[in-house]
Amino acid sequence: MGEINLLIPGPTPLPPRVLQAMGREMTNHRGPTFGRIMAEILDGLKDVFRTRNDIIPLVCSGTGGLEAAVVNFLSPGDRVLSVNNGYFCERFAEIAERFGARVDRVLAEWGRPVPLDAIAGRLRADAGRDYRAVFVTQSETSTGVHNDVKAIRSLLGDHPALLMVDAVSSLGAIPLETDAWGVDVAVTGSQKALMSPPGMAFISVSDRAWAVAERASTPRFYLDLQRGRVEARRQPPGTAFTTAVTVAYAVHEALRLIHEEGLDRVFERHRQMARMVRAGVRGMGLRTLTEDAWAVDTVTPALAPDGVDAVTVGTQARERYGVLFGRGIGKLEHTVIRIGHLGYTQSAMLLAGLETLGRTLNDLGARAATDAGLEAARQTLRAPAKR
Repeated sequence: MGEINLLIPGPTPLPPRVLQAMGREMTNHRGPTFGRIMAEILDGLKDVFRTRNDIIPLVCSGTGGLEAAVVNFLSPGDRVLSVNNGYFCERFAEIAERFGARVDRVLAEWGRPVPLDAIAGRLRADAGRDYRAVFVTQSETSTGVHNDVKAIRSLLGDHPALLMVDAVSSLGAIPLETDAWGVDVAVTGSQKALMSPPGMAFISVSDRAWAVAERASTPRFYLDLQRGRVEARRQPPGTAFTTAVTVAYAVHEALRLIHEEGLDRVFERHRQMARMVRAGVRGMGLRTLTEDAWAVDTVTPALAPDGVDAVTVGTQARERYGVLFGRGIGKLEHTVIRIGHLGYTQSAMLLAGLETLGRTLNDLGARAATDAGLEAARQTLRAPAKR
């Protein structure tokens, strides 16, 4: 198999230093050497989460982290408000329902943000303050929408509901001010902007959320965060169960890279890559699903031209040119090509991906102005970044 240009919104390409770190020999995951690595991981993650909260490491996917959030902080019958405008928002809501929560959804068309006044209206209508949690997916990668966590938190005011954020694809790519914004529970995964393989999730938990966990009655064992907190606070720290040692090596090195670049510069780089891709897509005559005002800097969903199946585009790009785009998800499967630009993804990789997108569309008989798109992307890359 030839080299693949991986342009999906996770797992993301791995930096050479991360690949090298993963080649280290196994060690005792309960021993002092690995304990020092885990201590540095948890300290580094606090910087990225922008928090003083406990960070609990789990050996699971991001979805496992979301399930952990549900079973540790909710009880059967609890009411939840889901800010819901995409596939992954709905997944979070469905997990809660599986464990007996009663989920109210405040909805928006896929590709658009949920109106803040609609969220505010639901909260005002909750006169008895029955909502125990509000779910928000910050980076909805099925649609490319950035859901405004800070604004949603301000709507909560003194409402006692926990603010629980799916930051699986956003943490390390776009700002999440966990403490300053009052986020009670935030979940991320290793395989997105943290530039590591899948296999670990990390959860930030506020003091207020820990108090709720004491009362939550949903059964949990492997995903018991209180057990995880005991292990994370040990000297040296660890995980409640066997750690994914190789993934931890990767996250450890990736956090060093983030620290060396500087988090604000990491965010700026993601903004620049996102602007470049959107300009390139539009420059070749295509439309994006999401408007710039609420587009997230992790992925760009490009709409396939009329009469062209987006699944066919993705298949042809992979088989003919070695470029892996993200497929559309759910009802967008046949209409959207998702171009991931988070983590270690570089501008040269994205320019090659845009060229492949244009060539593939032309191969399929659609007219795409490939050269114009590439020039628009390059001009945007050269221009000063806009905040």
